[in-house]
Amino acid sequence: MRTVGPGALVPAQWRAFACGLVLLASCMLAAGAGAWVPHLTALFSAALTPDPDTKLPAPTRYSYRGIHTTVVQGVETPLRTKLEATVPAELRDVLAFYRTELGKLGWQEQHDGVVSVDHVQLAFVSPLGPGMLTLDRKDSGTTVNLVQKNASVATKANVMPEPGQAMLVFSNISETEATLTINDQTIKRAAGAYAVSLDLQPGKYSYEVSVPGHPATTNILNFAAGDTWELTVGRDGEAWSPLLLY
Repeated sequence: MRTVGPGALVPAQWRAFACGLVLLASCMLAAGAGAWVPHLTALFSAALTPDPDTKLPAPTRYSYRGIHTTVVQGVETPLRTKLEATVPAELRDVLAFYRTELGKLGWQEQHDGVVSVDHVQLAFVSPLGPGMLTLDRKDSGTTVNLVQKNASVATKANVMPEPGQAMLVFSNISETEATLTINDQTIKRAAGAYAVSLDLQPGKYSYEVSVPGHPATTNILNFAAGDTWELTVGRDGEAWSPLLLY
């Protein structure tokens, strides 16, 4: 596996295969998400009990739950694991559940979080890497978004941003040249050329991906410090949706 660093090049074939694995893992797991709803007695019981079978902590009581992962070729451990759930419980009870269960796993809560009546956003340092918990009130329940990143896997896969920076990986697996314009820079990738990565300061960036014979794709991406996003032009010349790799 070649290095993906600032200005470094990676074979487009590797990037394409990695992207395929990423999307497959995410879609397969998402397809089964929420397919089972607990019995109503359990659904409205008072206690929030941890489910021993989940990859990330989650209550056994929920009305929706899904696990999504991003992976790279040759590495079984995910780069990034995300739990999404809707729990029929008060936000304060769900917050107490997660502080307890994450603490048991060695997650260390940072001191710059946001805690209000209807919204919580907490950053953690977990044994594997950065973690983030977001809770929101929704109807009579609480939505959960819990993310854990694996720093060692990101380093091995060469998609770890520099400290305080974000990273963008651009790959073209189509049969013609593709052009990316972002942050006043224009990057052209020939058919079959290596992928390229770009370091960016955190912030919102508008970008355009253009391929001859196809309408230009424009969008805005919000890069947080420590994030790695990927933009890929598929074999048919269409730009894929942005993918948060790490």
